[in-house]
Amino acid sequence: MSGIWFNMTAADLGRAISAGKINPVDLTEAFLEQINKHPQAGRIYARLSPTRARAEATGAADRARTGNRRGPLDGVPVSWKDNFDTAGTATEAGSALLKGRVPARDAEVLENATLAGLTCLGKTHMSELAFSGLGLNPVTATPPCLNDERAVPGGSSSGAAASVAFGLAPAAIGSDTGGSVRIPAAWNDLVGLKTTEGRLPSRGVVPLCERFDTIGPLAHSVEDCALLLAALEGRPAPDLTGATLAGQRFAVLETVALDGMREAPAKAFEAACAGFGRSRARIERLELPELAEAMALAGILFTAEAWGIWRDEIEAAPGKMFGPIYERFRSGQGIAAADYVRAWRRLQEIRAIWRDRTAGFDAILTPTAPILPPDAERLMTDGDYYATENLLALRNTRIGNLMGLCALSLPSSQPSCGIQLLAPAFHEERLLRIGAAAERGLG
Repeated sequence: MSGIWFNMTAADLGRAISAGKINPVDLTEAFLEQINKHPQAGRIYARLSPTRARAEATGAADRARTGNRRGPLDGVPVSWKDNFDTAGTATEAGSALLKGRVPARDAEVLENATLAGLTCLGKTHMSELAFSGLGLNPVTATPPCLNDERAVPGGSSSGAAASVAFGLAPAAIGSDTGGSVRIPAAWNDLVGLKTTEGRLPSRGVVPLCERFDTIGPLAHSVEDCALLLAALEGRPAPDLTGATLAGQRFAVLETVALDGMREAPAKAFEAACAGFGRSRARIERLELPELAEAMALAGILFTAEAWGIWRDEIEAAPGKMFGPIYERFRSGQGIAAADYVRAWRRLQEIRAIWRDRTAGFDAILTPTAPILPPDAERLMTDGDYYATENLLALRNTRIGNLMGLCALSLPSSQPSCGIQLLAPAFHEERLLRIGAAAERGLG
């Protein structure tokens, strides 16, 4: 019976616990056993927390038996990206620079999730210090990609996505600075939610670029993401009932987002737009030339802040880093403070232009990524290929971070091809309702 649990949504597992059909202890033990025997588990999980998971599952089972469940996911196990502090368990953010770092306290979102009854299975591998959209990490481990054993899984929440895609967790918690939830979600046929910067508390999350860092879930369904968002912030989940695409107004973003599309993502996006149309949504086209200027500012804004945060640790031991990641951090060292300030001021102006131009739309549509997952071996040996594919991987998702939006990636009709929906800051509830309707409409 437990075999079917590995393919169930987190919400369905929660409903089965509520109905008395699944004991949380049995559920947690099943996932721990599945992880321990899976041939790829060592590439997915950096470390497990079985003692904690069993204790939390026992508490959830007692609450279920007495009718005192804390919420719809009470007793459901999840994995956590290795940049979320876990008390007494190493949190190393995929980097040898942080090897042996053991925090004394959980990250605030983990505290909230624990209060909601979620069970912590363990920590998943990730791109080094979260500074890559590919998921390639020769320092610790490169997790597998669901649809191509030769390819990278997307990053930086690479192990988070793999844990769900390979049935080793019902859902996962990741972080997203330029696409790090949405890219691995797309390349592993999952739903990924990027929340608005500041919506979820960042205390206890190892930073990359604090003005862009966000937190978000990866899961099998939009409903799961809605319930996980509620658990992470300690609020009621948004109501997704009755959601429809009919009468909704969407814009296909033509500036930047459709440039240089590879065949499979282009085909998937075209099919998705047709599906929106069949669901009686209004689809229009949008050009926003200023966005190209914002994209050009990203190199200044991301690398300067990342270098400012990590300079001392990196300069103390640069040889511990994977070369391309080291060079990406180091590219921020020559950026003048005046240029950084000027770039932020201009970005705020472009954000205002974006808000004005998109105000009449319910969401903006783009492909999540213009490319399929790149070949892992070639990334290790071809520097030009690495640079090109890494920038392309994050190009469309970075729009959401630069414009200060919330965003959702949905699976499409093509493997490893996601559809991205962008919505205004702090409109996650509205976005999730649209996503739930789109999920049904796109099949």
